Amino acid sequence: MSNNTTTSSRCRVCESPLRRTFVDLGAAPPCEAILTSEAAELGEVAYPLHVRVCENCLLVQLPEVLPAEEIFTDSYPYFSSFSSSWVEHARRYVDTMVERLSLAPDSFVVEVASNDGYLLQHVRDREIRCLGIEPTKNTAAAAREKGIDTTVCFLGAQSGREIAERHGRADLVIANNVYAHVPDLADFTQGLAALLADTGTVTIEVPHLMRLIELRQYDTIYHEHFQYYTLQTASRALALGGLVVVDVEELPTHGGSLRIHAQHENHAHGPTAAVTDLLAREEAAGLHDLEGLSGFEAAVHAVKRDLLRFLLDAQQAGKTVVGYGAPGKGNTLLNHCGIRRDLLPFTVDINPHKHGKFLPGSRIPVLAPSAIDEARPDYVLVLPWNLREEITRQLTPSLSTWGARLVFAVPQLEVVDLEGSPE
Repeated sequence: MSNNTTTSSRCRVCESPLRRTFVDLGAAPPCEAILTSEAAELGEVAYPLHVRVCENCLLVQLPEVLPAEEIFTDSYPYFSSFSSSWVEHARRYVDTMVERLSLAPDSFVVEVASNDGYLLQHVRDREIRCLGIEPTKNTAAAAREKGIDTTVCFLGAQSGREIAERHGRADLVIANNVYAHVPDLADFTQGLAALLADTGTVTIEVPHLMRLIELRQYDTIYHEHFQYYTLQTASRALALGGLVVVDVEELPTHGGSLRIHAQHENHAHGPTAAVTDLLAREEAAGLHDLEGLSGFEAAVHAVKRDLLRFLLDAQQAGKTVVGYGAPGKGNTLLNHCGIRRDLLPFTVDINPHKHGKFLPGSRIPVLAPSAIDEARPDYVLVLPWNLREEITRQLTPSLSTWGARLVFAVPQLEVVDLEGSPE
C-alpha cells in the first residue's frame, strides 16, 4: 500500500469548500487491508477518518481519498456469497424487480460492483440476460465460474458508454452498496446513466445517514465509504447524471438502508408518496440543515467508553472475550477504541481467505470459526452486528453448551445470553 492519498477540499456534488466537521475518528489503515504474517511484521500507513459535511448541499463525505485502485485490489478479501442472509436478500430483490419491471428472457440486467455473482446468479437462473461490472479480478473470476458474464473495470462515463455499445443498454441497472464507494460521483453517476435504457430503472442500495446517526453506527465509516447519504443528498448526487428519484424503500440491511429507484429525467414518472414521506421525516429529524448534522461525536465517544469499560471489567474478572467476524466496520471500531490482542486475543471469520491473517491496525489474528470451540470463551464480541440474526443462529448450538454470551457494541453495549434475555 503506497502513501498515495489525494485530499479533496471541495464537495463531490456542488464543489463548495469543505470546512464543517461531522465526526473525526482520527486515523486508521484501510479497513480491508488485512495483513499476512509477513506484512504484520512491517509498518502500516494510517489515513485520516475525518468526515465533513458540505455547508451548501449537506452531503456528508470523507475528504481524504485513497485511490480506488488501492482499495479494490485484485486480492480484495470480501466475497458477498459468504453471507447466506445477504444471498437471500439478493434473491428476494431479484424476485421483486422481475415482477415490478416485468423482466423476461429478452430483457437485459446489469449490476455494477457485482462481486462474486451473489446477485446475478438469481437473474441467470431466470434465464434473463445479464452482465456484471466488477473492478476486482478475484471476485470477478468467482462470478465467471458461476457462468456470469463479468467485465472487469471501474465504472465511469466512458466505460459506461463503451459497455452499452458492446452489450446494449439495460432495462435494470443495479448499484447495490457501491454508491458510497465512489470518489468521483459525477463520473460514476454518468456511467450509470450511460448504461440505462431510456425507459429503464436504476436501483441503488445505500446505508441511510438517518439510521447511522440514530443508531450510532459510526463503525460504518471507513475509507471505502466516501459518502453518507440522506435521500435528499442522494437525489442531488443522482442529478449529476440526469437521473431523478421516483421511489424509495427502507430496508433493514446494514443497520438501515435505502433502496432508491431512479430513472432518466426525460422519462421519469412522478415521485411516489414514499419519497415525499421520507423527505419529510428527514427534515423533521433535522437532517436538512447543518444543526441537525452536528453533535454526532458525543454518541461516538459513548460507544467507545462502554465497550472499553466492558472489556476491561471482563479482563479484571478473569473472563475471556474473543471476536466473531473480520468486517471493515469492525476495524473502524477496534482501531478507534484502541483495542489490541490484550483485550481481544483473536477473532474468527467464515471466509477462509482471511484465516491466518491479521486485522489492519490492531494486528488481531483472524482464525477459523472452530477456534471458538477450542477456546471456549466467556464472551464473543460480534463485529458484523448487521448480521446479528444469522450469526446468532450459527453460534447458538456451540456457545450454549458452555454458556458463552454474545456481545454487541452498536448501537449500545448489549450482552446477550443464548436464551435470548439481555444481561
